[in-house]
Amino acid sequence: MLKKISMLGLQGGTNTAAMKLSHMLTEWALYVCPAVLLATQMSPAASSETLTCEGLVSTEHGSCHVAAAKEDEGDEDNDDMTRSSEAGFQVKGYTFSKPFHLIVSYDWLILQGPATSVFEGDTLVLHCRAWQDWPLTQVIFYREGSALGPPGPKREFSVPVAQKSDSGHYHCSGIFRSPGPGSRETATPVAITIQELFEAPVLKALPSSEPQEGGSVTLSCQTKLSLQRSASRLLFSFYKDGKPLSTRGVSSELQIPRVSEEHSGSYWCEAATEDRQIAKQSPQLGFRVQALQKPTASETPPTEAPGPLPSPAPSAELPGFSSSDPHLHYQIRLLLKQMQDVRVLLGHLVMELRDLSVYLKPGTTKVADK
Repeated sequence: MLKKISMLGLQGGTNTAAMKLSHMLTEWALYVCPAVLLATQMSPAASSETLTCEGLVSTEHGSCHVAAAKEDEGDEDNDDMTRSSEAGFQVKGYTFSKPFHLIVSYDWLILQGPATSVFEGDTLVLHCRAWQDWPLTQVIFYREGSALGPPGPKREFSVPVAQKSDSGHYHCSGIFRSPGPGSRETATPVAITIQELFEAPVLKALPSSEPQEGGSVTLSCQTKLSLQRSASRLLFSFYKDGKPLSTRGVSSELQIPRVSEEHSGSYWCEAATEDRQIAKQSPQLGFRVQALQKPTASETPPTEAPGPLPSPAPSAELPGFSSSDPHLHYQIRLLLKQMQDVRVLLGHLVMELRDLSVYLKPGTTKVADK
């Protein structure tokens, strides 16, 4: 057992259970072999916890809670373990913090990574740990086998603002001063993954990216924060043809009450953290406003219409149309002429079908036309 629980006052009304991490395993391992214990998910503050219990701890009627809650990012639940809050898990009335894992490494050097998940914008800190903290010199940190700097005395390497591109396999090497092997030792590579804080945004135009002139359009900059960092606040800004349309704000939408042809162009948006350490842009969105076509004086048709079609009398004009519009007047005359041509063609077609039906009837003799 890595933890031991001592119960006080089992017969009292209020009981206090002290839970402490036993360091006996660490001390034993240091004497048995040249190993270094690495707590991959433990911070110094997690080395001691106190449970305050009410009722008899020996029964299921007692209840306990952690006095100093620790951060928990786990999502696992089962039948006899229920999650009481983000601080820990509850088992039969007792609340425990998330367990950590110990890795025993039989090496002179180890690379110690962060205890919790590292997201974009966080500071990534790596430690090159030596057996029994013996002094090191000429320490070098590597990523994917490439040195991240010249040799030096520092055992710590940090990336102030981590990006996803900083993910990879890291290791370190160093030369032991007295005591020690006296040669350069190399730690086993450790995989470091930088979690995405939020997805790259996508700009959408609602209801359409090709609206009619005079309509209303909403530009929406859509993205999603990581569940573990859902409390983070993002600021949004919108751009058209490379020029800003608005100042940075918490709203992910931009309203255009009445669009016109001048609103056509290439749009994109940006989502960023408040300190702008992490900023992501959306792909460009083509936005085209469909204008209402209106005839102009230059579009006036020729005075003579094709074909012998007399101009209709004013009394024959369709109701609702003004005779002062020459273009519309010409279109009506042309349509009437086409309708007359279709009528003539339909008449000829009916005659041809009638004659053809006479030939197709069995036993019928065609009579010559007189």
